[in-house]
Order: sequence, then C-alpha cells, then structure tokens
Amino acid sequence: MPSYTLTYSPPAEGWPSFYSYEPEWIQGMNQYLYTFSGGNLFRHNTNEVRNNYYGTSYDSVIQSVFNDEPIVNKIFKTLDIEGNRPWSATLISDQQDGRFIPAALFEKKEGDFFAFVRTENNDPAEPDDYALRTLSGIGVGTVTVPGQVDFPLTVNIGTILNVGDYFYYAAPPSYDTLVYAGVVQSITVDLPAGINRVVHNNAGAPDPALVAPLCIGIKDQQAESNGLLGHYAVFTLTNDDTEAVEMFVAKSEVMKSYPG
Repeated sequence: MPSYTLTYSPPAEGWPSFYSYEPEWIQGMNQYLYTFSGGNLFRHNTNEVRNNYYGTSYDSVIQSVFNDEPIVNKIFKTLDIEGNRPWSATLISDQQDGRFIPAALFEKKEGDFFAFVRTENNDPAEPDDYALRTLSGIGVGTVTVPGQVDFPLTVNIGTILNVGDYFYYAAPPSYDTLVYAGVVQSITVDLPAGINRVVHNNAGAPDPALVAPLCIGIKDQQAESNGLLGHYAVFTLTNDDTEAVEMFVAKSEVMKSYPG
C-alpha cells in the first residue's frame, strides 16, 4: 500500500491534501510550506520546477464529485476546466465508467478548456452500446484479399464511413451477429475503373471467408459523444507539468436523463 503525507487546515477544519512525498518534518509558516528531508530544508511552491520533490517527479491529482440533485438520473455531457492549462481527466459515475480524456483533447473556448465526456469502450471487438453509436450500413461485399472488401458498383458506400472508423461484418443467412474486422484504412470509389472498395487493417478478426457478408461501419467514440449516465460523477484531474499551473474551477454540462 502506498503511503501519503496528509495536511490539516484549521480554517477548513479538515484534511484537504494528500502528498506523495514523505518529509521528515513539515510546517506551515508565514504563508509558506516548509519540509525537511535528509536533513535539508525545503520551501515549497517557490522553485521553478514544479511537481518535483526531493529529486522525484510526481503528478498533481485533484479528485472531486459532481453531485447536484443526487436523486436525479443525469447525463454528464462535457467537462470544463477554468485555468491556464488543460488537465487530463477521467470520470466515473454510479452507472458507467468514462473514457480517459487526454489533456490534448481539451479545446480552449471562451477562456475555458472544454472536452466531451465519452463512455468507456476501448475494445471495438466487444462494443456494448450499438444503440448509442452511429452505424453506417454499407451493403453486401466480396472478400478476395485479406483486409479488402469489394462492393458491387451499384452499392453506394456513402460519405458517413470514414478512414479510422471500425469495420464490422455479419454472416448470412441471418445477419444477426456483428463481428469486428478492423479499422478502415482507405475507401476507394472509382466507378469508371470498376473500383468500389473498402480496405481495413484486418486487426480484430480473421477476414470473413464468407459468401456475401453484410458490412457495417461504426464511428470511433473519438468522433461522437453521448455522455456519462449516472446520479453523480466522480472526476479525477491529473497534471504532470513542471511549470506553475493554475486551476480554478471544474464544471460539467449536465442534463436530466429521461428513460425511453
């Protein structure tokens, strides 16, 4: 079990912070925090290199909860951070786990760093939310080369399917079970040349050695968001910057969930 250093705040009458480092002595004085380690005196929050204690780098982690109207079932759509840098984040509700949001996915809008909340579904071979995803039915194709599906020239692949989408097939005669085939690598539509083709990386399953597989594309969750369902959401923000970072407020756009 990891050990932590806890600090007590008399004004807050509580223990607001956990520190990963272990000093020999710790003392707050004149608006500064002082610690001893190895017989040496350290004054905190004044050096240029942050998130580094006694020569070891750590992450800054903040964890709290969105819990307004706790008896109401809600959908947490976004995560907004007011500060001078984005943080990486995760959200977990009482009903679903949220997908990890890297700091690079936050966009600065009107002074805040903004990102959509996505549910956890990192394994495309076992998606559990078909009903909430954007599915693009393509049509019945023919497989002659692994990872390559050719369609009749009369089949309109359409514009919904894009490179990076997940590619699935369903086997005849029932076509009732989707099997993950891979990630779309290219889409070539050149009807005068007789080409109407989708190429995928053949990563998730063997190529269908089938006659007339029905092919379907599903959007990656990076491309869409349905939010996190639950009564409350615990969020964890993580920052590994070595420069001073300010974070003032974390908030979420929340809407009431109405069962269908």
